[in-house]
Amino acid sequence: MNKLSICVLFGGVSPEHEVSLRSAESVLNHLDKDKYNLFPVGITKNGDWYLFGGDDYGMLPDGSWETCPKNRKAAISPRRGQGLLVFEEDCDVRVHIDVVFPVLHGENGEDGSIQGLLQIAGLPYVGPHVASSAVCMDKSLTKLVAQLAGIRQAPWELVHRSAFERDADAVCEKAEQKLGYPLFVKPCGTGSSVGVSRAENRGELREAIAAALAYDAKVLVEKYIRGREVEVAVLGNETPVASVCGEIDPGATFYDYETKYLTDTAKLYIPARISEDASEKVRETAIRVYEALGCRGLSRVDFFVTFDGEEVVFNEINTLPGFTSISMYPKLFEASGIPYGELLDRLLELAQEA
Repeated sequence: MNKLSICVLFGGVSPEHEVSLRSAESVLNHLDKDKYNLFPVGITKNGDWYLFGGDDYGMLPDGSWETCPKNRKAAISPRRGQGLLVFEEDCDVRVHIDVVFPVLHGENGEDGSIQGLLQIAGLPYVGPHVASSAVCMDKSLTKLVAQLAGIRQAPWELVHRSAFERDADAVCEKAEQKLGYPLFVKPCGTGSSVGVSRAENRGELREAIAAALAYDAKVLVEKYIRGREVEVAVLGNETPVASVCGEIDPGATFYDYETKYLTDTAKLYIPARISEDASEKVRETAIRVYEALGCRGLSRVDFFVTFDGEEVVFNEINTLPGFTSISMYPKLFEASGIPYGELLDRLLELAQEA
């Protein structure tokens, strides 16, 4: 059997750089070396691309991979059919690539940017394509599509940097009158809860919007939904399937970046502690969201299930969710009967279908 050549992209110029390193370490360690030739290409925070020359993927999470003496500069060629270019002294070597797995979170990784490059290069890749990635990454656009599709979601207000700088109190007052407290404030174009805050009053709301605007020129202000945080993993192209439901109990005010990656206060429940009817409604709605947004390959769809009446409320979608061995996406499919290694095989197969 001929091995497939897989380029795994990791790192990136994004606030979620470190999360990508952890995900990539896990992906690379779980890809079957008997099936695949692996070409791990790391992107530094400065935007430099290197083919990682080491064989210890444990060097990725702490950033020490960047100092590996066997690293070589590399790039994806935008010329169709060129694949991966590896630069050695005064010449470049073309490496054939069958599939690219962009294990890149957030800006430049999930927003259609890298997808556009890979599309131009004619390289199959894991995950949604350009338009879908861009719309899913921009939470305000996601909201509009979900609204048109008739999917229930938290009431929201969009804030632009220019309006906030012109009259912050007017912006806050409008959100207060429309939504009431408590409120959640999110940059429109980040993931992993980067820049997300909860606000209980005008002062906290001003601070939260200002903090979110450090990451994006658009900010989403959402009404608080009192309920369980429930997530579903979706897999597939034309006929996607949804995993069992998982629940996150953050053990904190909300499931922020620190709770996700830096502390151990959060608890995961698989299956989620909701009724069978609510679980089925969440899974059905996850597929509706996935299809409405034009996704393919994979995504994780997040919901609130209210404590009162178990109403299902769409929260957001993540087109390249965390992929560490303890991340929700692989854990949800493992609980659904697809172990991590098999899940990676399936994603690479789906990438080649388009």
